[in-house]
Amino acid sequence: MSQTRAGRLKDKVAIITGAASGIGRAAAVLFAREGATVVIADMQDKALEETLTMVKEAGGAGVAQKTNVAVEAEVRALVDLAVSTYGRLDIVCNNAGITGQYCGPEEWDGEDWQRVYAVNVLGAVYMTKHAAKHLIASERGAIVNTASVAGIRSGAGGNAYSASKGALINFTMTSACDLGGFNVRVNAVCPGLIETGMTKPVFDYARAKGKEEKLGSRCELRRYGRPEEVAGAILFLASDEASYITGQALPVDGGNTASLNMPGMKV
Repeated sequence: MSQTRAGRLKDKVAIITGAASGIGRAAAVLFAREGATVVIADMQDKALEETLTMVKEAGGAGVAQKTNVAVEAEVRALVDLAVSTYGRLDIVCNNAGITGQYCGPEEWDGEDWQRVYAVNVLGAVYMTKHAAKHLIASERGAIVNTASVAGIRSGAGGNAYSASKGALINFTMTSACDLGGFNVRVNAVCPGLIETGMTKPVFDYARAKGKEEKLGSRCELRRYGRPEEVAGAILFLASDEASYITGQALPVDGGNTASLNMPGMKV
């Protein structure tokens, strides 16, 4: 793959959470190729360092810091690292997320719901809180949150996960209203079925049962997606090419949310 830096994010400094694998890793490498300096974070130290190596191999620069986004002090420290190291902050990608339990109502566990919300919602809240003044100072700041099609309609995740992603979509819209007057844009991407570390159990199960061809078969494009395809949408929303787009939740789902697509309705 070419390592030419096209420069859509030239001279920008970006924080990307959940960057040890999947969509976050793909976004970090793509941002680097497009000229950004990246500050990447995750809980997985070794995998995070691997991502940083990939960033540098792509011609980019950056630093990595282990961060639990559910802990406000750690998020604040990550923002401080970005600004103290590079002198500015232009882009934030709130990509860190966890799935939670898959179970029926009688088995719902309050602690699991709180844990999912702490990462998937409060992580974005803390980051937005501490990054806002720096994004305002950049004069063309952008936040891109990784939500999910599960936040748009049911059937794409467990209850706690789906509810948290719905909350994140709404937080994206309210934040866009709060920050729009300062020319800081806030948008979200809503991935469908993408092969990542988070969805690995689904893919492993399907392959073990010889049913890999069914993965993504209910999407209009009849396939599952790749992290790089979501990263491309994140890049667009983070770049000046999307300068008049804010408060939006963009599905990147192969058309899954374009129709009812109920079981048995399609041949």
